[in-house]
Amino acid sequence: MTVLAPLLKAPGEALVALDFDGTLAPIVPDPTQARALPETAPVLRALAPKVRAIVIITGRPALLAVEYGGLADVPNLTVLGQYGLERWSAGSLQTPPEHPGVAEARAKLPLLLAKAPEGVSLEDKGHALAVHTRRAAEPEVALERLRSILEALAEKTGLAIEPGRLVLELRPPGMDKGKALTSFAEEVGAGSVLVAGDDLGDLAAFAAADALGLPAVKVCSGSAEVAALAEQADVVVDGPAGVVALLAELCEEIS
Repeated sequence: MTVLAPLLKAPGEALVALDFDGTLAPIVPDPTQARALPETAPVLRALAPKVRAIVIITGRPALLAVEYGGLADVPNLTVLGQYGLERWSAGSLQTPPEHPGVAEARAKLPLLLAKAPEGVSLEDKGHALAVHTRRAAEPEVALERLRSILEALAEKTGLAIEPGRLVLELRPPGMDKGKALTSFAEEVGAGSVLVAGDDLGDLAAFAAADALGLPAVKVCSGSAEVAALAEQADVVVDGPAGVVALLAELCEEIS
């Protein structure tokens, strides 16, 4: 029996919830260069009319996910950016005021990172600030060296720390991918859910999928960097190419 069977019983009620980086777009050293695989948008366009809704839940700003994915013309698509703080749908963006702690952290981070190892970079997401170590000579060592510094800054500014694949992100508390998924699933009246991710932040979405009490398929976009998500998944696929192939299979299986 296909792993997709729980969705195929009533595909028109299925919610397809996807992460972006590492799930639809390969992880790259420079996050500004990340792009969804070319086949992503065509597959989503074909799948969208056959399911209840497609939602992308990402730590990225919503507009960047739309741009980097080439997703502006995908019907029936909502993008929840910044872990659910932002919402894009049908060309319209809703975004909240900036948390005051983000501005304070933005002002202090350059000095705190002045002595960081070469290759450490700061990504300003507007509503969050991400410190990347992927381009450092020893990325894991650099990440651990910075962890206590960033945790102290987060505590002082009232922000939360979100760990990821060679990144630590300071963002407003109170929202995560699990809460975003739960709220959206209830909003659209989902009867089943497929949730796909690759990183630690997606654990909350996996837990939410279980807690919804609906038929669910949890998909891990596999990598050597994160094992915890694979342990919770119903199926592990080979990175973004595997995720897109599974979505194409779902589209073909729906009569």
